[in-house]
Amino acid sequence: MADDSEIGGESSETGQEMAVVYCSATVDAEIEADVIRGVLESNGIPSILTSTPLHSLTFEVRVPGELAEEAQRRIAEAKAGGTEAAAAGEAASEEV
Repeated sequence: MADDSEIGGESSETGQEMAVVYCSATVDAEIEADVIRGVLESNGIPSILTSTPLHSLTFEVRVPGELAEEAQRRIAEAKAGGTEAAAAGEAASEEV
């Protein structure tokens, strides 16, 4: 997965500061962003996916600012766990 993440970002519609935890313009960026959102959602971290259609298609996953560190940790754990972690995250999201 691409690792072009940053902390800090725009406010959501609710006025909450959002942090970018994933940003990529690679060919598989949309798929990676969806997987990351699944990991975050299965861990109770709300997220939004944004994309910019100008020049290159860049996808970002944003979370509430106060959850950014936890989100980064969960993403790192999922990357380290590979397919086993992905399967567990998907199974957990299906239980909801």
